[in-house]
Amino acid sequence: MIRILLIIILLLIVFVLSLIAWPVEFIIGKFNPHAKDISSLRIVQGVFKIVLFISGVKVTVKGRENILKDEAAMYVGNHRGIFDTLVSYSLMYRVTGFVAKKEMNKVPFIRVWMRMLHCLFLDRDNPREGLNTILKGIEQLKNGISVVIFPEGTRNKGTGVMPFHKGSFKLADKADCKIVPMAMNNTDNVLENHMPWIKPAKVIIEFCTPIDVASMDREQRKQLPDMVHDIILETYERNQQEIQ
Repeated sequence: MIRILLIIILLLIVFVLSLIAWPVEFIIGKFNPHAKDISSLRIVQGVFKIVLFISGVKVTVKGRENILKDEAAMYVGNHRGIFDTLVSYSLMYRVTGFVAKKEMNKVPFIRVWMRMLHCLFLDRDNPREGLNTILKGIEQLKNGISVVIFPEGTRNKGTGVMPFHKGSFKLADKADCKIVPMAMNNTDNVLENHMPWIKPAKVIIEFCTPIDVASMDREQRKQLPDMVHDIILETYERNQQEIQ
């Protein structure tokens, strides 16, 4: 109970400070868009790290050397809960946007920060809007902005890794960027397994070896969804043994 109260208090403080930060970030962005992007990234990462600390989340990071510093990449992960975003995003070096469901674009306050951080809002029920989102993501990757996507399409309430939506991989295919598979274990045990209570948990995130899409031929690219899925599944199952 105390953890939830502390997080609520934190979010109220962040909301008030955001009313000051947004105009400042807007002005910075007029003169130096990259500086605005970096400062927005660090602000949100700082808030996420405080939430993780309050929640009692102990994060073990494997493969940190595979988080790319000098180029944009598409980070592909399994999706077990809301803390997937907090854990993975707090580790990014570069400006990075998430692919989120369209409903997130309707949430006051949160949507402002998401837009500032180049998040993409995907409407899976509208093919035309979905295509526009994919095209925007390709452009962002070409402009040096990384993208994080959870191609299962929804939270996995079971074990293992659900099948991937293959359309998600058009981003890396068309942008010719690297794909970094990332496997997350036990993030659902922070909140989703006992909602609405937040409980301390050991979480493992592993960034796997980047896949160089640009060096692949057409047939190899067709196998990307299955290839990345198998890498994440194998990594997830191996790391799950450390949780149990």
